Amino acid sequence: MASLPFLRLRRLFLLLFLAVAVGCSGGGAASGYNRPKARETLFVSVADDADGDTPQQVHISMVGPDRMRVTWITENDAPATVAYGTETENYGMSSVGSTSSYSYTMLYKSGNIHEAVIGPLVPGTVYYYRCSGNPSREFFFKTPPANLPIKFVVIGDLGQTGWTNSTLTHISNTRHDVLLLPGDLSYADFYQPRWDSFARLVEPLASSHPWMVTQGNHDIESIPFIQPKPFKSYNARWHMPFEQSASPSNLFYSFDAAGGQVHVVMLGSYADFEVGSEQYGWLEGDLEKVDRERTAWVIGVLHAPWYSTNEAHRGEGEGMRKTMEEVIYDGRVDVVFAGHVHAYERFTRVFDNKEDECGPIHITIGDGGNREGLASDYMNPQPSISLFRQASFGHGQLDVVNSTHALWTWHRNDDDEPVVADSVWITSLAANSACKKQN
Repeated sequence: MASLPFLRLRRLFLLLFLAVAVGCSGGGAASGYNRPKARETLFVSVADDADGDTPQQVHISMVGPDRMRVTWITENDAPATVAYGTETENYGMSSVGSTSSYSYTMLYKSGNIHEAVIGPLVPGTVYYYRCSGNPSREFFFKTPPANLPIKFVVIGDLGQTGWTNSTLTHISNTRHDVLLLPGDLSYADFYQPRWDSFARLVEPLASSHPWMVTQGNHDIESIPFIQPKPFKSYNARWHMPFEQSASPSNLFYSFDAAGGQVHVVMLGSYADFEVGSEQYGWLEGDLEKVDRERTAWVIGVLHAPWYSTNEAHRGEGEGMRKTMEEVIYDGRVDVVFAGHVHAYERFTRVFDNKEDECGPIHITIGDGGNREGLASDYMNPQPSISLFRQASFGHGQLDVVNSTHALWTWHRNDDDEPVVADSVWITSLAANSACKKQN
């Protein structure tokens, strides 16, 4: 057992380290933030009945048209195997994956991070599965449909507070197929056990619905000299299907849903996006491959919004907008979701700061429940391109009904009721003859 002086010295070093780290991150609460009624910061510990062999922090993500990646953690060594089937406790199929771990400075070493890709899977089918051959926990999920309709849930800047829990509760009562998260997952902010807590918190949803995420500023976690590699924890824990979309980085990728009728592009606000960069070249190539005769909808997801009338984080997405907006416009992206600003705002179709019927609708939804509070300070008067804005925690739902129409609703968390505060029908650009993609 470590001596008391050593433990005190380690605690002092940890406090000093965190103080320096937060200063390096630039991730503190922005000006203009108004904290709502206080809610406790959550920390979800390992279940009392779990031991070192128990799979925990289970989440799934889509890999190609008919496969799913299962990711989980065990404290002890365990096989990276997933047994699965279409009946509970009856697994006729199995897959073997890989195991990794990571260290973060001298203060933290992760558990064993396992992942295995299972499939081919039948669309619209419930599968039951177990991880590492452990009989103590069975999980299940339903594969997304092969055709439209399909429903996405969208939440940004999630964190782990009482407000987060309210958001997750509302989502759990919603029948949906895929969850999109535009960055800032755990708000660990260098304190690595918070990543473990976050994964335990979201496990009931993330183990039963595919979570497709991209990174935010709170996920960077790099510290000069001490921990220079950015996104170390994020990349180790949330492996997205970048390889399948020919992306060179886990920080940006794309995937198809509903049999290819929906194409989703997940961009990296904190990866290099300049002309000539890997991300810029990849995005051009990815959108050029999209056949709008077959793919009715194209959705973009990123962290720092390109359009915002909020005073918080003003202009932080402007560089990326100036570089990439024309690529997005030429690709006829229908909707772009962003986080970062802790409020909700919906714009009209826009390009180069002006209303444009062939531009995407920009929606800021950085209101999942983080501990920094809400961004309630807006520009006045409200610009004409901004159609609805409100500072409240909540989540969004995009119900893609068919090849021409989708219903977008924003569900506010006020008073713990999932109130539909904003709703709009969206017509796809592929259905607008004036916006036919030019080849």
